[in-house]
Amino acid sequence: MRSYLKHYIGGQWVESEGGTRHEVIDPATEAATTEITLGSQADVDKAVAAAKAAFESFSRTSVEDRLALIERVIAEYKARMDDMAQAISAEMGAPLSLAKTAQVGSGIGHLMSAARALKEFAFEEAVGNSLVVHEPIGVVAMITPWNWPLNQIVSKVAPALAAGCTMILKPSEEAPSCAAIFAEVMDAAGVPAGVFNLVNGDGPGVGTALSRHKDVDMVSFTGSTRAGIAVAKNAADTVKRVHQELGGKSPSLMLEGADVAAAVKGTLFSVLLNSGQSCIAPARLLVPAALEKEAAAAAADVMKATTCGNPSEEGRHIGPVVNKTQWEKIQGLIRKGMEEGATLETGGPGRPDGIDTGYFVKPTLFSGVRNDMTIAREEIFGPVVTIIPYDSEDDAVRIANDTDYGLSAVVFGSPEAVKRVAPRLRAGMVYINGGQPNPDLPFGGYKQSGNGREHGKYGLAEFMEVKAMVGALA
Repeated sequence: MRSYLKHYIGGQWVESEGGTRHEVIDPATEAATTEITLGSQADVDKAVAAAKAAFESFSRTSVEDRLALIERVIAEYKARMDDMAQAISAEMGAPLSLAKTAQVGSGIGHLMSAARALKEFAFEEAVGNSLVVHEPIGVVAMITPWNWPLNQIVSKVAPALAAGCTMILKPSEEAPSCAAIFAEVMDAAGVPAGVFNLVNGDGPGVGTALSRHKDVDMVSFTGSTRAGIAVAKNAADTVKRVHQELGGKSPSLMLEGADVAAAVKGTLFSVLLNSGQSCIAPARLLVPAALEKEAAAAAADVMKATTCGNPSEEGRHIGPVVNKTQWEKIQGLIRKGMEEGATLETGGPGRPDGIDTGYFVKPTLFSGVRNDMTIAREEIFGPVVTIIPYDSEDDAVRIANDTDYGLSAVVFGSPEAVKRVAPRLRAGMVYINGGQPNPDLPFGGYKQSGNGREHGKYGLAEFMEVKAMVGALA
């Protein structure tokens, strides 16, 4: 069993003051795989004090010094990639092949993107005889999820480091080991004491304490919309900046001129990747009513060919979902879809055939779905796809936008059709004909999918305050 019972505070691994031991369950075996300590208010106070003390000097470091520091972090990160991949696979169920590539590999992309943004960022701008400057915002609390744990950790830590901020990370208690290894990476890279701190804990405990803390200047949160609302409310009394990347219910629109097979495969691959546990997963596939049967048949073939398997083994199979609570939620939503009259093309409730242990979900496809059905409204966060027929292009746009969320959308079609439709979609990101994520592009959403943006120069700017120095150039 992995053991990370200490927190990383002020450049040292320290015992918790009043924390509680917590076991992390392997979702494939249902056995304990890691032990951590859920931190206390005293642990949070100590970490915030360390970050506040370090800010005075770190915020004044040069761009060149911070670039050199990020390069050292990259070198140390590369040396620990296998360790982090194994931890992610064991704790949240990502197959090892996925953990080694997309899960851990994304961290390198964000570190390199932050370095590029830092080199090019305009920290000063002349406006008449005055100067507008960007300065680090201060002490940042970072609360990150379990589904893409390193991706979300590094997409916050890298730009905050580049900006000159100091920080306290609270990773998800469902996938904490990769965060602890990342703390070892930061230590080995020579990040100054107090600049990066790690306090393990849960949302109601450490998350709330960080959000409310008077000496925290900003909270950067990724997680559910429900939890994001709680973070914002907790932060309101101290009027700190709250940056949020929250839930999604992304549509994938198959438009005029689209290749049906390519649109189906591209959509389903994006959902099945990580067992559906991605906030941008385009789980609502919108197809012309005349093509619904063809699309459903093609999609059913893909789902039936998708196998579930041991995440500790290499391969193209999908793993379990993260825990029992999530598995039960997905099972309930699958049954709800059947009760509300959607057509179950393949999959359904229960574990896949031949699997008796672990939180594995059958790859499930529904057709004949209306956008007012529960499975079309709620974020399922599992390997479940709903096919929704539409009558016209305007109808497709209406259905796509008829959601509380607005994180991302996918559009498949001819250049002319895509050009008409993409600007009408209320989403922070629109992937054209299955385009790939880019760590230099802004990541974030409209409506209840959050506020603010991550990645590249956009993410760097989030960790800055803007100051007007009036008459500085007179």
